[in-house]
Amino acid sequence: MNLFLSPLNSNPVASIKIAGSKSESNRLLILQALFGQIEIENLSDSDDTKVLQKALVSLEKKIDVGHAGTAMRFLTAYFSIQEGSEVLLTGSERMQNRPIGILVEALRRLGADISFQKKVGFPPLLIRGKKLMRTSVKLSANVSSQYISALMLIAPSFPNGLELKLQNRPVSFSYIQMTKKLLKKVGISCEIIGDSIRVFPVENISKEIINVEPDWSSASYFYSVAAMSVSAEIILPHFQNPEISAQGDSEAAKIYEGLHVKTSISETGIFLKKIRKKRIEPLKLNLSNTPDLAQTIAVSCLGLKIPCELTGLQTLKIKETDRLSALKTELEKCGAQVEISEKSLKMLPPEILPKFVEIYTYDDHRMAMAFAPLAMKMNVQINNAEVVSKSFPGFWEEMREIVNLKV
Repeated sequence: MNLFLSPLNSNPVASIKIAGSKSESNRLLILQALFGQIEIENLSDSDDTKVLQKALVSLEKKIDVGHAGTAMRFLTAYFSIQEGSEVLLTGSERMQNRPIGILVEALRRLGADISFQKKVGFPPLLIRGKKLMRTSVKLSANVSSQYISALMLIAPSFPNGLELKLQNRPVSFSYIQMTKKLLKKVGISCEIIGDSIRVFPVENISKEIINVEPDWSSASYFYSVAAMSVSAEIILPHFQNPEISAQGDSEAAKIYEGLHVKTSISETGIFLKKIRKKRIEPLKLNLSNTPDLAQTIAVSCLGLKIPCELTGLQTLKIKETDRLSALKTELEKCGAQVEISEKSLKMLPPEILPKFVEIYTYDDHRMAMAFAPLAMKMNVQINNAEVVSKSFPGFWEEMREIVNLKV
């Protein structure tokens, strides 16, 4: 499905419904599967969460997670401790080219029985579940925080808990902090001291009802809408104060202050308002803790015609697509000058934006949603727009309040 988006109103007033955080939901589903006493409310309605939920109750010998990277990492760890089970864990062609060797090798050092079925270091994986007894493991932390979170989530079921000794500087550390906060929320002790993470064992947890906060990554697209508006008043119900959120992407509230979007907090949610001030200064940010905001911020800067320099983006090359290359290609279609390295992007916007641009999404939900707010400034066609279902199935319905949409 290709969608044509055209400007509707440069002064949008809207209330946007955003479902529970995909990242929180997926972590809680693993903990629920391990301990059974967790009741989850406001679970994410994303494809990724549905894939994980289905896999956790499946009796099939082969489980295909498609494009769901979090599911692949978390299930690799989860199935490795399911005594007596044997599972072939696979995914899409892109998934079979996304590295998982660091996690597998860490699990093997703990005693897991996992073998690569095609290319060493990549899915598909044959996993024979067994009881893991060892108490510590070293692993590199500079490729994906999901490897670390996957181990943290299964660690409480180890007889003596588990210590993770991190090598190299962690990327996306906010997601590791999220995992720690959710462990503590269900009564599991976890300590992070220097380059060491210690998760303590539990046999049972008391019954907990966890309400998943709406997804801040999804909220960022409406911050982008507000930034590119003349004036905007956008309500995001049920969000809490970004300063106490478990989600690292709540940093969007602070980042978009620099793009003249003010966030107000109430008992019912948050309120975004465009503030008219002097000109916006060029943006220079290290996004190593919030890489999922990179595409959205780059497009916001394009629409506002301000240069940006974004660093800390080394994880983007192993996402649903090579996001740095994809961003460069699509931003340049809009007239921008773009330079990328292995972990950075510099963009100089054009003086005049084109009247129309056709955006390819590369099977990447965030490419579709990041470029959609550009319709505040110009006509945009988003190809394969249905890819948003991976994390935000209702995205286009919510955007209808803000721009004209035609198939």
